[in-house]
Amino acid sequence: MFTNKANKIFQEVIEKYHVINTVDQSFANAYPESDLIEHLLYRKCWIDTVQWHYEDIIRDPQIDPVAALTLKRQIDASNQDRTDMVEYIDSYFLEKYKAVTAKVNATINTESPAWGIDRLSILALKIYHMNEEATRNDASTEHKAACQKKLDILLEQRDDLSTAIDTLLSDIENGDKYMKVYKQMKMYNDDELNPVLRSQK
Repeated sequence: MFTNKANKIFQEVIEKYHVINTVDQSFANAYPESDLIEHLLYRKCWIDTVQWHYEDIIRDPQIDPVAALTLKRQIDASNQDRTDMVEYIDSYFLEKYKAVTAKVNATINTESPAWGIDRLSILALKIYHMNEEATRNDASTEHKAACQKKLDILLEQRDDLSTAIDTLLSDIENGDKYMKVYKQMKMYNDDELNPVLRSQK
């Protein structure tokens, strides 16, 4: 199943990040571009992992306002990278299934495969960090028990989401579903579409 591979790669990424555990560490993709989908999945989850920790840092109530603004710009850039990677992953699937003829009664899904994979990557991060909380030595018994209950739900959610993604990919491959991808067309980073940026030109 595709999601077995994806979940394994996401775990690799998260564990690799936490060896050094800083947003400033350098990135090296463990998979060559010739292994395209593995390469894309690894990069996607790395972006998500760094951004997860950006979001932790910016919530520090003592953060310097200038540093917070710089970090907000980094989060904005990371969000754009995340969206770009989703589109690259969908392009991979469009190419993979381009020869499939959709059946007459084929339907479209509410989200593309890559946006489901995006949620799976974020879920891997939730599971990793909730497990940390459920096993933290300095946490109370009550805290660990509460976090274990949440972790159990997250693990069930990963199973369900993985099944849904694999089913969607199978349906596309069999012609029961078809892909139709819309680019995000975000406006706030475009100096022609964002009126504030346009006024600075």
